[in-house]
Amino acid sequence: MDLTKLTIASARKALDAKEYSALDLTKAYIDQISQKDAALHAYLEVWEKSAKDEAKRADARIAAGEALSLTGIPLAIKDNILIEGRAASSASKILENYRAPYDATVIERMKQEDAVFLGRTNMDEFAMGSSTENSAYGPTRNPIDTARIPGGSSGGSAAAVAAHMALAALGSDTGGSIRQPAAHTGLVGLKPTYGAVSRYGLMAMGSSLDQIGPLTKTVDDSKLLFEAIRGYDASDSTSLKESAKDFKKPRVIGVPRAFLESGVDADLLTVFEKTLGALREKGYEIRDIDMPTLPYGLAVYYVVMPAEASTNLARFDGIRYGLSEPAPTIGEVYAKTRGKGFGPEVRRRILVGTFVLSAGYADAYYRKARAVRAGITREFADAFQSVDAIAVPTTPAPAFKFGEKTSDPLAMYAEDIFSVPVNLAGVPAISVPCGHVARESSQLPIGFQIIAEHGREETLFAIGKDVEAA
Repeated sequence: MDLTKLTIASARKALDAKEYSALDLTKAYIDQISQKDAALHAYLEVWEKSAKDEAKRADARIAAGEALSLTGIPLAIKDNILIEGRAASSASKILENYRAPYDATVIERMKQEDAVFLGRTNMDEFAMGSSTENSAYGPTRNPIDTARIPGGSSGGSAAAVAAHMALAALGSDTGGSIRQPAAHTGLVGLKPTYGAVSRYGLMAMGSSLDQIGPLTKTVDDSKLLFEAIRGYDASDSTSLKESAKDFKKPRVIGVPRAFLESGVDADLLTVFEKTLGALREKGYEIRDIDMPTLPYGLAVYYVVMPAEASTNLARFDGIRYGLSEPAPTIGEVYAKTRGKGFGPEVRRRILVGTFVLSAGYADAYYRKARAVRAGITREFADAFQSVDAIAVPTTPAPAFKFGEKTSDPLAMYAEDIFSVPVNLAGVPAISVPCGHVARESSQLPIGFQIIAEHGREETLFAIGKDVEAA
């Protein structure tokens, strides 16, 4: 088997045809991890023994003719998604010894198909970051160029798939944390409609923004994994009973030209325009649209997200679970535990979130941000009255070097300019590789982002396949 060319779809055919076993496939990925991961640090933990046991169960199911789409497929899981009995730290020291007491709904659904879980992947601590430099356990490196970041916060999942150390992976996307690392590592990254995939068992950062989604090599694989994990879940109060809409072939793609003036690298914009040209040749109408509120999305996001994060992370207090630092008073326990357990970026966002929610500033910041968020959501809904999808670059620049932006948080936050409006509006989006740009001696991949209206993932897959073929 050639792991560099293998996809979920092709592996499914080979497994069902008995060309090799799920155990053979799993061993091949474990071997690849042992050879490569010391240099990349995509995994925080590899579950070799249990993965082989899961592969044997999958082989028995295949032999019985009862295989489903993920039976025997080796996957990597982001460290903020719970698997019963497994460590789940969200790449934070405060949860270093925490073990999950139950399965996330997405894990439960994959277990029902007898998927194989290779291990948990590195990430920015509590999903706060765009580079995986904020992990308490050290950064993950980009397999394309190890001097560069793989993106974040799902950088470990992206690196694992890009380096052929997993066939596919799950990540979480709060403001671009699946799509941005997918763009930086040459993968397909899907952020589903808010509520289409259960968040039960996902460690919350921004509860109105978070979504679990797949990182894969192809659009077809993205669809396969999405179909396996999607669906209503009574355990998640934000879960949609029915999110999918009847498919209609997309014809018109809108491009918010004014938004593209938000600091996109010139050569990246050239590749983006070339991809639009290829889609035009395939019969799509490319139409300029006006979405004047989109540029405010970044500022809105960095008010709403810290506000929600500061509330969600209040549970990590040294009393209920996780790290606990002894002290004479409960206030000192809180302070010492959080001071030792949380990294700088997490502390920064908690402070910002607490500030914008405080009595004296909630009207000036948080409530105003919510009002602008509602305007962005309306703007997307209005745009989808005249276009089937919206296209923008996934990122304003290719993968940057380690340390390049760590001293300037605002420059790091600007990396999310094209991805955060999607989460604010709750609409689905996909990043598909569309070419490369040169930086020094490296050819770095870039992503073409397609955005659709609620429940229109099929639109993303249809256009995404045409981008792949361009």
